[in-house]
Amino acid sequence: MSRAFATASKDRVDAIYVTVNNVTRANQRQIVGLAAQYKLPAIYQAREFVENGGLFSYAVSYPQLYFRAASYVDKIFKGVKPADLPVEQPTKFELVINMKTAKALGLDLPPMSLARADEVIE
Repeated sequence: MSRAFATASKDRVDAIYVTVNNVTRANQRQIVGLAAQYKLPAIYQAREFVENGGLFSYAVSYPQLYFRAASYVDKIFKGVKPADLPVEQPTKFELVINMKTAKALGLDLPPMSLARADEVIE
């Protein structure tokens, strides 16, 4: 994994985007650490990465998804056939920014970005 970050840094990549899967979740601290080590701004697909020192995330609101899932379970318990329930797309997304990481990377984030963030971690 460190080879990928070294190559990205050497090739002067402007930023990276990290998706969420079993491998990235299991290695999130290492990924965040390597992004910091190589001074690569990174956007993550889950807020947990930002809580662990990542720069920022833009992702679905998992609590909102769980709430919607609970409403589906309630309808099924009340007799609605699962096949009759519509497929729903997420409607709430969250922008979370870690200012400590931004400062460490030497980034001066626009005030409008900070104002639009759902959460700014100091």
